[in-house]
Amino acid sequence: MELRLGNRILTLDEPRVMGIVNVTPDSFSDGGDYLSLELAVARAAEMCEQGADIIDVGGESTRPGAAEMPLIEELDRVLPVIEAIAAELDIAISVDTSKPQVMRQAVDAGAVMINDVFALRHEGAMEMARDLEAAICLMHMRGTPRTMQAAPEYEQLPQDVISFLAGRVEACSGAGIGRERLVVDPGFGFGKNDEHNLQILANLDQFAELGLPLLVGLSRKKTLGNLTGRPARERGPAGIAAALAAVTRGAHIVRTHDVAGTVDALKIANAVSKAGQGK
Repeated sequence: MELRLGNRILTLDEPRVMGIVNVTPDSFSDGGDYLSLELAVARAAEMCEQGADIIDVGGESTRPGAAEMPLIEELDRVLPVIEAIAAELDIAISVDTSKPQVMRQAVDAGAVMINDVFALRHEGAMEMARDLEAAICLMHMRGTPRTMQAAPEYEQLPQDVISFLAGRVEACSGAGIGRERLVVDPGFGFGKNDEHNLQILANLDQFAELGLPLLVGLSRKKTLGNLTGRPARERGPAGIAAALAAVTRGAHIVRTHDVAGTVDALKIANAVSKAGQGK
């Protein structure tokens, strides 16, 4: 399996790692850590050295209860970082946004992937994504960041999530977006409680019916804290364990704050898998 990111082709015959660089003051785990351009680019360079395949730059928090970020402020946060990373590092850059204007300017600045928690449901997003050459991650979310954790309910998991993503993939195909550019994400923690998250993770192999690369973002999520009793910044080991559980059930890309440990763990898991297959 492969993913086309602009002029890049990312092969997915082994697990890939997406490192997170949040240039926000209010993200749930690392808010305020990388507000300056220098710190953000240094963090991206560190993740690149640690083995990340993609750097995901976000300027708007999507934590539970978060309000929408004004367009100009989001652009001011992400564009200088994307431009600097593109100039200094040979690595694929993703922009974590739902705004069509941010998508366009971020791709112009050097991003080759759009990571959209609304799955191109905002007005103009589908058309903008179609006209750009970037890859697109379609994520499932019940509600909005402001409302998503208000007593979420499902009839059947993970099928409810799979059906939603299948609908978004069909919408992309109808708009003229090729499947070679698409990635799907079940949206752990986005309109889901602990039980929902665990049910989806346990049955992640069912997402293979979509026939597309699968990205998961479990890093430092609240469910891991509820299971371990650890605060967000101490959930690295739990996040690595969750990443391994996801990869063994079919995930192709793992989105994480903790790149070094995740890369090492996935190398071991991949080596064991290949040995078991006689490769």
